[in-house]
Amino acid sequence: QLQASGGGLVQAGGSLRLSCAASGSIFSIYAMGWYRQAPGKQRELVAAITSGGSTNHADSVKGRFTISRDNAKNTVYLQMNSLKPEDTAVYYCNANLQNQRYGPYTDYWGQGTEVTVSS
Repeated sequence: QLQASGGGLVQAGGSLRLSCAASGSIFSIYAMGWYRQAPGKQRELVAAITSGGSTNHADSVKGRFTISRDNAKNTVYLQMNSLKPEDTAVYYCNANLQNQRYGPYTDYWGQGTEVTVSS
């Protein structure tokens, strides 16, 4: 399972750091990432990172958000700086992982953590 934390209420220009730890039966994790869904909108990718450290950030957050990962802890982080009201959303973590050697890679989702940015 994935357990996300770190959301909250912050003023525009502020910072938050989200964390998401994967636990349970895990053989390996390929990619981990963060998605967000604002009210009335579709879920969108915010940032993702592979086990090798390659990253991908959405254009809307480049230069403000940074994804990182601790492979030893099966944990992914999202450092969010210079937050804007349009960053307000529920943030979900995702992991593409194998439960067993030679098993398939499967997507797992965290429960979501709410981020609210006031103007």
